[in-house]
Amino acid sequence: MTAAEKLLCEIIALPSVNPAFLPDNNLRAGEQSVADFLAAIAAQAGLDVAFQAVLPGRTNLIATLRPTGKVRQRVLLAPHLDTVPGTSDEQYVPVMQDQRIYGRGACDTKGSVAAMLSALCQVARSGSRPLQTEIVFAGLADEENAQAGSRALADCGLKAGLAIVGEPTQLKIVTAHKGSLWLALQTHGKAAHGARPDLGRNAVHEMARVVCLLETDYAASLRQKRHPVLGRATVNVGAISGGTQPNIVPDHCRASVDRRTLPGETKKSVHAELQKLFRAHRLRVQIADQKKVPCLPMQTDPHLPLVRQFFGVAGQKKPAGVDYFCDASVLSRAGIPSVIFGPGDIAQAHTSDEWIARNSLANATALLEKFFRSLP
Repeated sequence: MTAAEKLLCEIIALPSVNPAFLPDNNLRAGEQSVADFLAAIAAQAGLDVAFQAVLPGRTNLIATLRPTGKVRQRVLLAPHLDTVPGTSDEQYVPVMQDQRIYGRGACDTKGSVAAMLSALCQVARSGSRPLQTEIVFAGLADEENAQAGSRALADCGLKAGLAIVGEPTQLKIVTAHKGSLWLALQTHGKAAHGARPDLGRNAVHEMARVVCLLETDYAASLRQKRHPVLGRATVNVGAISGGTQPNIVPDHCRASVDRRTLPGETKKSVHAELQKLFRAHRLRVQIADQKKVPCLPMQTDPHLPLVRQFFGVAGQKKPAGVDYFCDASVLSRAGIPSVIFGPGDIAQAHTSDEWIARNSLANATALLEKFFRSLP
């Protein structure tokens, strides 16, 4: 078992489920046990260790490899420590089988945590630190919910020439991702007795027309919007509810919509295009935002020096994109050029048998160490 595999198994066995998804005082909630465990490993390797308060009882772990000379540039490693809940108790017990490591977080994204910290500790222990580059490992809290960890890190004013955000990218360096805009749509009608529906106005029927329009004409129009790396914008109606019982004409209906945005699209522009669409079809719809914090699209220039250097070490010729939102957007908006990179495949994330291939973990660790050693 390699050092990275051992570390991954150890942190899978330390549940760190985001508290937003669990009842209060659940023993599996929160990242702190993983942060404390990783802090001890980082300190033993000679890294400077600190914690940044994020939320009550929850912190970011900051472990820094200082250069031997004056700091002239900084590289930030930013995987998140929280996971979604497991679907069974067995998911919190790491299992190595058929060249895979199974367990909650194996792919999303404790595999990236293990690869990044193992590679950094190996460089620290070797005694051949970069001369002018400071490398900061930031184990972040709360990515799976509201990204409080990356937002706290961004707000503290930390600067870096490159952030490598840990997510399962199949070892591809990702320079762009879509934004995630969650919308709450409401239609209103007039209540009446179910025996005389002609005296009322059915809000559910109105919403049915809205849903049909979104999933047909609107979805087709989005297919015309194409980004060279990310492809098309999308819309999904994920939930709908309305009315109270069969013998009452419903006077209200609510739908939740996921709109994945491309760079250049904003909340304001999406609201405006939807309002124009609904007006054109004489639909009366109220539009509100469901998320309290922005989840904006991200793209980074692949020709920036450190990004180009990382591409060269990885042997990657073209930039890649992903459909999901992550902490890279938050750090990028704070002025830190960000890419996404890590072992594993997003197809295994959040699944009941989450796993990561051992060779993917090994290759990520080796590639990261090679990149660290290439830094001046």
